Amino acid sequence: IYLINQTTFQGYEDISVNIKPERLNVFIKKAQDLDLKPVLGHALYYDFIQNFNPEGTIQDSAPQPYKDLFNGSEYLDKYGHIVLYEGLLPTLVYFTFARFIEADAVHYTATGPVLKHHDNADPVAPKDIVKLVQQQRSVANAHANEVEKFLWDNKNDFPLWHYNGKNKSSR
Repeated sequence: IYLINQTTFQGYEDISVNIKPERLNVFIKKAQDLDLKPVLGHALYYDFIQNFNPEGTIQDSAPQPYKDLFNGSEYLDKYGHIVLYEGLLPTLVYFTFARFIEADAVHYTATGPVLKHHDNADPVAPKDIVKLVQQQRSVANAHANEVEKFLWDNKNDFPLWHYNGKNKSSR
């Protein structure tokens, strides 16, 4: 199950429509397993994805807190302030985008790894790729912090979630 797809990126980043969806899915899967799962914790993550259809849409029968976690919501925090939570999508998009930028320059062929060259473009220098990846991970982490805040503020609705500081420091 892929929680996002190429169309999801349109609201956040401008990526080429010429990128094959199956190529992008590799990075989506890694972002879900290696970035999102530690934020949610294994128990909540596995329970959460059980509420999705095979095409990646949340089921109508999913608990409302899961719909809010995924799609975002407006809620009152413990101080009575209105919080506008954007949902998991931006977190997942930016973690995926960082992984895509980092690895997309290299293509694995039958003769080994290669860098593709294009007639009307110059490749980005490796040091600049590192900067781009760091920028996207920074944005992803900022959104992941919002996910954590949402989970803290609504912890009674998410008994399977347990905060793990190690997961945060590993990001």
